[in-house]
Amino acid sequence: MNITFVHAADLHLDSPFQGLDEARAAQRREEQRELLRRLVELVRASGAQLLLLAGDLMDSALAYRETAALLEESLSACPARVFLAPGNHDWYGPGSPYTRLRLPETVHIFTAPAPEAVDVPELGLRVWGCAFHGPESGALLRGFSAPRQPGRREIMVLHGEVSLRSAYNPIAPEDISGSGLHYLALGHNHSASGLRREGRTFYAWPGCPEGRGFDECGEKGVYLGTLDDAGGCALEFHPLGRRRYHREELDLTAAEDPAAALCALLDSGAPEDIWRVYIKGERDAAPDLAALERAGEGRCFALEVRDRTRPRRELWAQAGEDSLRGLFLGRLRQAYESETDEAVRQRIIQAVRWGLQALEGGEELS
Repeated sequence: MNITFVHAADLHLDSPFQGLDEARAAQRREEQRELLRRLVELVRASGAQLLLLAGDLMDSALAYRETAALLEESLSACPARVFLAPGNHDWYGPGSPYTRLRLPETVHIFTAPAPEAVDVPELGLRVWGCAFHGPESGALLRGFSAPRQPGRREIMVLHGEVSLRSAYNPIAPEDISGSGLHYLALGHNHSASGLRREGRTFYAWPGCPEGRGFDECGEKGVYLGTLDDAGGCALEFHPLGRRRYHREELDLTAAEDPAAALCALLDSGAPEDIWRVYIKGERDAAPDLAALERAGEGRCFALEVRDRTRPRRELWAQAGEDSLRGLFLGRLRQAYESETDEAVRQRIIQAVRWGLQALEGGEELS
């Protein structure tokens, strides 16, 4: 019998969203809570038999009352068996919100700091897991091995980092290959890994299902997975994020209307997205960042514009000087003036700018 599961991690509910104003941050926290309902809906729509939650569901132990209530409601309504392994942000201890939740028997929260198992005989399955008991952890998987038995699959849900050196449950490749597991459902890293394999053990981490800052750009979601009778595994990525973060550069060197150029960039995304735009290039005057941000209002949820422009310079001013710079500029001006292909001429201009930056010890070569 195939086993289907939804694998999610790192929801970080009740994150502060410090880069947003108070009203937008509160809205983003409410949107985060909706991830719980969307997760359960995915389980229901896909017919998944398991929901694997690999830690950091909450950003800290200080969960809002509304968050705890919705977590209790959603997990209780989930039509699949639920297995949750607390991580380094939502670690298990006396003050943990998990100690106060009232949940049905279909939901199991791993609380021990060493692997323990729950048998699911109707699926021919055993699910392992363990919990962080503080903001850091030693190697929880090291030395573990689940003896494989004919007709039974072994799965583990675990928060940790596939790294030889980490303060967050370091996991070595040999720990995975020697685990005896069919699938290891990991959390902690916020970018999706894709399906990986060590020995006979498949493993993955789905990343965070909702970006929270400009270090978490792009599409975010969870995995819908299948373990088949032949020992194979397949994963399908399902986007769940309400909004995307974008971190982009915009060259205004040739822009007659910087606001129009910015608006065209913003229109390439969705109006619910969040942007940080670095403007660059050469300008006669410093850009009015506040005016640019006002121009972008209504085209996205939030916008931040940062200045990386440089004062405009006359590129050929020092051509013909008795210096390395003069020789360099003279040769390239000759090539520019004899070239008829406009694309090639623009490449020559770019080469001049890069060359001048290099000669002057500049860092910005774009």
